[in-house]
Amino acid sequence: MKVLVVAGSSGGHIFPALALLEYLKLEFPQADTFLVLPKKNIKQNIEAKGFKIAYIDSVALKAKIDYRNLVSICKFFKGSWQSLIILLRFNPGVVVGFGSIASVPLVVLSWLMRIKVVLHEQNVIPGAANRFLVHFCDRMAISFDQTREYLKPGLKKLIFTGNPLRKQLVKVDKKKCREFFALEENKFTILVMGGSRGSVKINQGFLKTLQSLPVRNKLQVIHLTGSNDASDLSRDYSDLSVRSRVFAFLNEMEYALSLADLAVCRSGAASIQELIYYRLPAILFPYPFAYQHQMANARVLESKGAGIILEDKDLDSNKLENVLEGILKDPRKLEAMRCAYDSFSQGDAARRLAELVMDANIGHA
Repeated sequence: MKVLVVAGSSGGHIFPALALLEYLKLEFPQADTFLVLPKKNIKQNIEAKGFKIAYIDSVALKAKIDYRNLVSICKFFKGSWQSLIILLRFNPGVVVGFGSIASVPLVVLSWLMRIKVVLHEQNVIPGAANRFLVHFCDRMAISFDQTREYLKPGLKKLIFTGNPLRKQLVKVDKKKCREFFALEENKFTILVMGGSRGSVKINQGFLKTLQSLPVRNKLQVIHLTGSNDASDLSRDYSDLSVRSRVFAFLNEMEYALSLADLAVCRSGAASIQELIYYRLPAILFPYPFAYQHQMANARVLESKGAGIILEDKDLDSNKLENVLEGILKDPRKLEAMRCAYDSFSQGDAARRLAELVMDANIGHA
């Protein structure tokens, strides 16, 4: 079977798409796969993974008439034409869409050409693209059962799979992790990350909190800054005499997630799934410009007691400092947060999604 996969530009879209492709390559070697991405995406050296890839023009459209939006509309139609050419040349048996505007032309064209379509929704609240595309698919895989509340028109099409994790994300022995980062055994390890592109707000706010935290000498930090802040933050940590490892981007995320005692992070879908898999207590800062989606994701953890939600404005106050002090002074609280993950399903999302995609009778069950 030929499987065409299309994803958006962010890590939240690309990482589960790669997880599916990795699983298909391993367990269904007879499947011929093809990945379609927007030309502007997080550059992850994806080509090195050995997947066939094509890039299309894709930009967000806005409900207003101005020069920029007219340019965007032209690019959208250009991307639609590119999508049609890809479909005709590759001739897939199944198209798998992971949301975003990039998937719209491919999914709608596939529906018109009677090609089977599977969609995957990573967030609790579906994005605009998938809310529209649910009418053009045979099945939609969801990562959270709560998503059913937002997709009543497509309820019969929804199948719970979870959100696939890349195969490299395995649990690593803590001793090996400490050796990898050259960190100490007797210090509390905090993992700070602001999503696939980093977060200047979290970078600056966490450092400000650390400066006023009385117990910072008991901490060590793994900080993923994004592309712009790494050198400045490395210097700032050195000035504070806080043991740290600072990365613009970290490929070996399995070491950081396995070692950390606590995460301070955004609540994108990929991050939430990683926290669940690694049973990692978290202080969550939903991204303000995707606030509805990330807040709903964060509440999944908070409702179980595995996470604490703060807002970006709290980074300018002493609220994060108070929360950190409360956790550090009461180890039982941290253990309770970790135990809260017992209630989450730990099923193999990549396997579930791959089997859904490879089902020859999809849409007729």
